[in-house]
Amino acid sequence: MNLIQPKRIGMVCRGEPADVSVLKKLIECIGERAEVILDEKAAYKLKKQEQGMKIEDMAVDFLICVGGDGTILRALHYLKTPTPVLGINMGAIGFLAVLQPENAVSVLTGILEGFAVERRERLSVQIEGERDKMPYAMNEAVVITPNPGKMLHFAIFVDDDELERLRADGVVFATPTGSTAYAMSAGGPIVYPKVNAAIIVPIAPFKLSARPTVVDINTAISLELFGMKEAELVIDGQFYRRIRKEDRISITRGEPAFFVKMRDKPFLKLRDKLRSEEGK
Repeated sequence: MNLIQPKRIGMVCRGEPADVSVLKKLIECIGERAEVILDEKAAYKLKKQEQGMKIEDMAVDFLICVGGDGTILRALHYLKTPTPVLGINMGAIGFLAVLQPENAVSVLTGILEGFAVERRERLSVQIEGERDKMPYAMNEAVVITPNPGKMLHFAIFVDDDELERLRADGVVFATPTGSTAYAMSAGGPIVYPKVNAAIIVPIAPFKLSARPTVVDINTAISLELFGMKEAELVIDGQFYRRIRKEDRISITRGEPAFFVKMRDKPFLKLRDKLRSEEGK
């Protein structure tokens, strides 16, 4: 396995006092062994504005995200080049942010000697007939009613064959990584991250036969909206776009995301995360 020896390390944080404290420890750990590039918010909080840079302008060997899963998802939407990400969990659960703050310095010390990369699938979302590029979905793309209590009427197609025509509050199109997020809450299956699949989960369907479906990641999925009602397209809970009546949305395999490879067991981690949440 070829290891990457980092020379330039990017850092992003939410800006909370606890995040800044962790950042200071990480910067001290790195010392002179690599160049540290801070995002603008982190640089402001550390009073190092001259070192601040927009995430999309960073050219680094890997990016440290101090925060919750939302911090990682936002960073992935901004990144313009394939950059491995390491998440330090300062949030509630943290499926993407796998590293706990108390272990951050010791783990980073090892990473400075070299690290491997893990690939995760993402989905490409496009409104047919429009050129505007939307961010790739790391967890999910959701089409949902903007008016609670008002159902949408739509059809889902898989490789141009109609899979389902139904009325529902919406539908989740998820990656295996995102199968433990909104898709799971909507009743979808938990899928191992390395499976090359996409998951389709109707949200509160008014149809007994409507059930979650798992398809190959290379499948071309599309959704056609019927009637007079508009819908909301939400990607990873970060990007929002209004969908007009009779719009057709295309879901295909996107460019992958990359993470600093950690020694973890996804299903044991899932069990521990969900059990810890139940005890709150």
